[in-house]
Amino acid sequence: MSSVDVFVENITRVEGHGNIRVRATDGKLEVCQLQITESPRYYEQLLLGRKWYDAVHITCRICGICSIGHTTSSIQGMERAMGVEPSDQTHKLRQLALMGEILQSHYLHVYFLVAPDLLGAPSVVPLATTHTEVVKMALRQKRLANDICYAIGGRHIHPLTIRVGGFTSFPKEAELVDLKERLIASRKDLEATVELLLSVAHKLPAFERECECVALTNPPRYEFYSGMIGSTVTDPVAPNDYRSKVIERTVPHSHAKFCSSNGEPYQVGALARYNLNHVYLRPEAKAVAATLGLNGPCANPFFFSIAQVVECVECAEYAIELIDHFLDAGFDPALDGHRDVKVQAGCGTGAVEVPRGLLFHEYEVDDEGTIVGANLIIPTGQNLANIEADFAGFVPTILDKDRAQIELLLEMLVRAYDPCISCATHMLKVEWVD
Repeated sequence: MSSVDVFVENITRVEGHGNIRVRATDGKLEVCQLQITESPRYYEQLLLGRKWYDAVHITCRICGICSIGHTTSSIQGMERAMGVEPSDQTHKLRQLALMGEILQSHYLHVYFLVAPDLLGAPSVVPLATTHTEVVKMALRQKRLANDICYAIGGRHIHPLTIRVGGFTSFPKEAELVDLKERLIASRKDLEATVELLLSVAHKLPAFERECECVALTNPPRYEFYSGMIGSTVTDPVAPNDYRSKVIERTVPHSHAKFCSSNGEPYQVGALARYNLNHVYLRPEAKAVAATLGLNGPCANPFFFSIAQVVECVECAEYAIELIDHFLDAGFDPALDGHRDVKVQAGCGTGAVEVPRGLLFHEYEVDDEGTIVGANLIIPTGQNLANIEADFAGFVPTILDKDRAQIELLLEMLVRAYDPCISCATHMLKVEWVD
């Protein structure tokens, strides 16, 4: 068909509420929208007037999937605002927690949200019968990743122990030994995951659209935790200068703000990280990337899940490396500074790679440690404009299909980005004038 009018209400297998609205007449695209209908949440406003130590407790609850990422970015922003420099021990322990979060979220997305499309099921529930071992493997991997978060953060989500300057407690040696053994054993599950993806990868649409990719860069590492804001188009900028790179705007059809860079949409997330940093992958992850057909920069957004599996290998191996470090060096309480924070006025930005991409937390505090300014930019909010741009490029290539196929393919495109919609619904402050 050369004309189509599609409205998908409440896209399934994504976090939050969003609609797809596409209309084309005689092959000409007239409407192309990703409508975000989730109710706005005003976290920036909630932070104003609170003390510096409240920020991490409030913002980690923005998301139950990325709570460690929000914790880490929040702490980075506050530390930069008040001139706090944590120890190498603290940095490494935070990175171990972040590896657990990346793993648990990627497994959730690949197995529970994307796999049903590729295995011909409406959800993961029927797969428990038709692909029992796949579901068992998914649950096993996700539990392991969650347990890493628990060991470091004190609970599986919304961590208790991670603070500005350090940690309130450290994981026990027995916990680390158990996690290392399970991570080593999980290599077999990752191999099976690669085989599963290879068997269904031909079902991923062969669509490509070049766009700017933005992610942390910190050569020679495949970075998640620190570094510069890198780009495939422009020179890197420091986290505190993120406003020169990321421009937010409101659009009539969305409760979430859209973002642009140099006036154009851009992409964040696993595929963007891969495109910027793939040369720094560990040999094990590079081998998996080659097996799955990622041999260099990739412009196909449906390959997000492929990039996520590559990152699972990277993160699992790095987690083993970090655990080995702590088993060898132990923990020195003298290197922890969470009780020694000296309050001072300042402004700082945290920038961390969470599963869905680059996350910013910017804070301004006064000399009494009161938060007087806050700005949070979520990865999904940065991807929304790029998803719409993908729609515009993708729809003309599928107009020969029937309505049901078009709707499924558009939902698959949205799901590829693994959007966390409710996290992204941060609106501008509104002042009512009588």
